[in-house]
Amino acid sequence: MSATAIRRTVLTASAVSLALLVTACGGGEEGEAKGGTKSERPVAKALTAAELEKLVVAKGDVKGHEITVPGKEDVFEPGAVSVDKAECEAVGQVLSALPAGKPAASVQRLVVQEPDAAEQEMPSVEELAKMTEEEAEAATLATLDITKTMTSLWSYEADGAEQALAALREAGKKCAGGFSMTIDGEKQQVTKVSEEKLSAGEDAVAWTVATKQDGTPAETKVVVFKQGTTLAGFSSFNIAAVTRGDTFEQPTAVIEAQAAKLG
Repeated sequence: MSATAIRRTVLTASAVSLALLVTACGGGEEGEAKGGTKSERPVAKALTAAELEKLVVAKGDVKGHEITVPGKEDVFEPGAVSVDKAECEAVGQVLSALPAGKPAASVQRLVVQEPDAAEQEMPSVEELAKMTEEEAEAATLATLDITKTMTSLWSYEADGAEQALAALREAGKKCAGGFSMTIDGEKQQVTKVSEEKLSAGEDAVAWTVATKQDGTPAETKVVVFKQGTTLAGFSSFNIAAVTRGDTFEQPTAVIEAQAAKLG
């Protein structure tokens, strides 16, 4: 049982005990009148896909970024991801920009950082021919030094968002040492799940997930934060950083813009 469930059980038991005590001290009818005036908090409703469409980041929301609806080649189908450790399934899902738990509705956007003006164009064949091998590689990588972020909104009924985020946090701790996963039939090893500090929404988890595929190491930045009945998920990748063996920063501008739209 989760810590949240335990707390709720204790509170419920305390409330029942108090009601019995009032009845015993004040008499049947009076006690029932006093005890019968309780009010219940309405169950939180999940946002619909149409409502999420209005809240997800859109063109112009993030300066220096292009925002589009992802194509089929940009996303994984449900069931495309499998892991060798059941407790790590949640990590594998959000790493692949698939939802945590079972949301009632979801939307996604592909947010791509625009390169600096001086680095927007790939050098021509003639320009590359005049460069050394090292210079040509550096010039090519400069055009790829952009962070791509799959941004997702997932809405849940009742306390589903809270429970999904709690499960994610626990999975991150249990799977910090890594696990094996398969995505669309391709195997890769998650070598480490490192927790990062990040404040967003009402509650959030953030990781740097180190992976290795065919001997090539890579890093993905993963963030999930909660706002009401909705979770916002971000899975970010930078191909130039992978090639260089460098790290890269969380896409804070994207995260902040999405948090602002969710309120």
